[in-house]
Amino acid sequence: MKGILIYAEVESGRVHPVAFELLGKAREIGEKISGQVWSIILGHEIKDLASELIQYGADKVFVYDHPTLREFDVIRYKEILVDFVKKFNPEIFLIGATPLGRSLAPRVAAALRTGLTADCIDLRIDENGDLIQIRPAFTGNILAHIKTKSRPIMATVRYRVMEMPEKDLSRSGEIIEMDVPEIGETGLKMLGEVEERRVNLAEADIIVAGGRGLKSKDDLKMLEELASLLGGVVGVSRPLVDEGWISKDHQVGFSGNTVKPKLYIACGISGSPQHLAGMRDSEIIVAINVDPSAPIFRYADYGVVGDLYEVLPKLIKILKNAKRSDNP
Repeated sequence: MKGILIYAEVESGRVHPVAFELLGKAREIGEKISGQVWSIILGHEIKDLASELIQYGADKVFVYDHPTLREFDVIRYKEILVDFVKKFNPEIFLIGATPLGRSLAPRVAAALRTGLTADCIDLRIDENGDLIQIRPAFTGNILAHIKTKSRPIMATVRYRVMEMPEKDLSRSGEIIEMDVPEIGETGLKMLGEVEERRVNLAEADIIVAGGRGLKSKDDLKMLEELASLLGGVVGVSRPLVDEGWISKDHQVGFSGNTVKPKLYIACGISGSPQHLAGMRDSEIIVAINVDPSAPIFRYADYGVVGDLYEVLPKLIKILKNAKRSDNP
């Protein structure tokens, strides 16, 4: 059977959720090409995580558990993945397009002399049984459909663009503990960890986002207040990051974060293709804009044609009054 391999990234002692999303997509692909779903996980003291990968769809989990893998060393990890692929010959190899995955995947692809389609937002099987990799191109103005001739077919896939499968505690599979090959010094040394990002937009259920409609940096406080009342976080379109008003952690769009919250409130955002590529799959989109012809309204579930400086203060007031009535 054809193997569909999913790299399970470990982050702070747990499997990054993008691996579960990829396992769900791999099961869909496997049913169409008669493929078996494999997962590979590297780290130290991570054997207990393997069963969770099976519960999310893996038929086999290959575990590389060793003290030398405690910290992410892109060269060491690359060597192990390349060695594995050469031995087991998976047909498809998918990696999450996280900062770690974006560093690791191209190195593996180059070593294997195979192609790599980066930042995919969808994967499909065509009528010939070939994998079609779909990614935004030209800053999100078009969607490129890519078919790869080289093997294995490698792609990185953005987090939260695939449906999260249901966890099935009754699933059974095979956990295979692998011997870690001896790899000498790689020339890399961990000097320390940088401060964790201040906001994780990809995980947020509610996002209040601002765009060119904001007049000054101080006006972001209005968005912060609304987001706080709703239990959400602040996002922005690229121009506000370019102006230096806020860090790139908050950027939504093709060159920023892909998000899929339950509620996305777009304030003063016209809806450029670059921005839409990062948020159009939100469950509910509310758009507030003075221009009734703004592209964002074509994607919005609810549209408010009006000045955000009039609309937001009223909305904030209503929410404050509602909270007061709930807590007399």
